[in-house]
Amino acid sequence: MTNHSFSSRDLSVLWHPCTQMKDHETFPIIPIKKGQGVWLEDFDGNRYLDAISSWWVNLFGHANPTINAALKDQLDTLEHVIFAGFTHESAIKLAEKLVEVTPEGLNRCFYADNGSTAVEIALKMSFHYWRNLNQSPGQLQKTKFITLENSYHGETLGALAVGNVPLYKETYAPLLMDVITVPGPDCYYRESGESWAEYSFRRFELMESTLRDHAETVCAVIIEPLVQCAGNMRMYDPVYLKLLREACDKYQVHLIADEIAVGFGRTGTLFACEQAAITPDFMCLSKGLTGGYLPLSAVLTTDEIYQAFYDDYQKQTAFLHSHSYTGNALACRAGLATIEIFQQHNIIEKNKQLADIMARAAARFHDHPHVAEVRQTGMIVAIEMVKNKHTREPYPWQERRGLRVYQYALSKGVLLRPLGNVIYFMPPYIITEDELQLMAEVAWQGIQLAVRD
Repeated sequence: MTNHSFSSRDLSVLWHPCTQMKDHETFPIIPIKKGQGVWLEDFDGNRYLDAISSWWVNLFGHANPTINAALKDQLDTLEHVIFAGFTHESAIKLAEKLVEVTPEGLNRCFYADNGSTAVEIALKMSFHYWRNLNQSPGQLQKTKFITLENSYHGETLGALAVGNVPLYKETYAPLLMDVITVPGPDCYYRESGESWAEYSFRRFELMESTLRDHAETVCAVIIEPLVQCAGNMRMYDPVYLKLLREACDKYQVHLIADEIAVGFGRTGTLFACEQAAITPDFMCLSKGLTGGYLPLSAVLTTDEIYQAFYDDYQKQTAFLHSHSYTGNALACRAGLATIEIFQQHNIIEKNKQLADIMARAAARFHDHPHVAEVRQTGMIVAIEMVKNKHTREPYPWQERRGLRVYQYALSKGVLLRPLGNVIYFMPPYIITEDELQLMAEVAWQGIQLAVRD
């Protein structure tokens, strides 16, 4: 079988995510035959360096032998069981590990299927918590959520409502609940000579005033710690998280940390919240949780929140949210193997060395005449292409300059998938220095091509 035959079959029956399918009239779908380490191989024998971890999920390479072995063992024992009234060893062990490695105080784990549903659960739990506490007739109810501009939290309706990327949200606006959106601490907009910490500190006043004015009706603030990944990989300083935790405590509002994309080592620590030494009220996890193998998400929360739902059945305070595949045994076993790799191989320390190599590989982009900024947080590097470096005038989105980089990179055996005009590197943690250099060189040549006219 060839790429062409599989592509033709695909386009006759499939509808792909986040894709204008008409684009595939001019460039083909790439069918992948197998993956090994950081490499993908198609049916024509072409190989592609997976520089974006297959949408930020793959941590330790394709066909990882440790995760493979764990799944094979689990498959011979239990594939899945209803998770209401039943449990199993892998779900228990993974929850115990998550409680162990997440910030102190997150002692309860609720499983779901993907990142969006994790966000939905956190939103519902927060609202329901305040409802359980405040059931007096006529008492003002907390029903609102605060979010940051340029944020992204998923595609289901609740998650989409608390996001703020117009490309994904505007079409569905009539279906979405109203939220309070606060200007964010995106350090791309800091003044010349102003540090990330100074700018993030200064921008927090906008959040402080919003909480001061709306706390009585607000359930929670939801935030992507340190990096707004789908929002063009925009970044900010941990001081913002520290101030936000203090303010949420002051105004009695929950803090939801959406670590779906940034968790599991992406920002340089196992979880981004660690860099501000904070514990959120809810932490949403997915993507890297299973090492890129199977859909699974988890919401970690506190005993205090758990106890607000714990009562006699007749009180009707229970959290009755459910998914058919909640706590899937195969996914939990993959998650357990993933955390064991972190703990047994000192991954966070090794990633510091990889992050330094990534920084050196990206250094040349700082002086490129059409790059406004090169920014990095841990194992995430972003390179922002612009029409005018000095004024930071962007290229018109209709020109799709990032798509040119994507297509060029594929022709050279590297999978880059720019966010608009932002090229980013988010590779698996097993990538080598030579592979990082290849990734950067192809990105450089792709940008050269994309800005030629």
